[in-house]
Amino acid sequence: MAITNQEFKQALKLWASGVAVVTTKTKKFGLQGMTVTSFTSVSLDSHQILVCLNKEADTGQGIFEGQAFAVNFLSYAQENVSNQFAGGASQEERFANVAWQEGETGMPIFSDALASLECTVAEKVFSGTHWVIIGNVQKVNCRESDTPLLYFNAGYQQLA
Repeated sequence: MAITNQEFKQALKLWASGVAVVTTKTKKFGLQGMTVTSFTSVSLDSHQILVCLNKEADTGQGIFEGQAFAVNFLSYAQENVSNQFAGGASQEERFANVAWQEGETGMPIFSDALASLECTVAEKVFSGTHWVIIGNVQKVNCRESDTPLLYFNAGYQQLA
């Protein structure tokens, strides 16, 4: 019983998720970042998370080169940041007008993010069209003062 791509997409858009921007910085590639909704915690004992990146995304090259990245959880006020890092803009354009600084690991962390996790690459697995990247969390930065940006049914949402 085969399902169509449309059926699969229809079901997946009914899964509500937070929105984050994965960032990295290397000598070879410079600043890189992209919006993701595929994020989850993996392990509490070894403080691991995972993100999924399309194999075509150039941000993956930087992560593989530097073996480090950050995950920035966006607040509802950062919808524009999500859009900026999701589209066809250059990496330079993506970071324009976004307040950020280097974290303790040298990764770009957003000043206004709800939280930022600085990670080193523990493992990467290629599956279908995406890389599944498991990260060891090295540093956590929390603000927690805003409402999270959520994505559901092909649009941005906020908590009621």
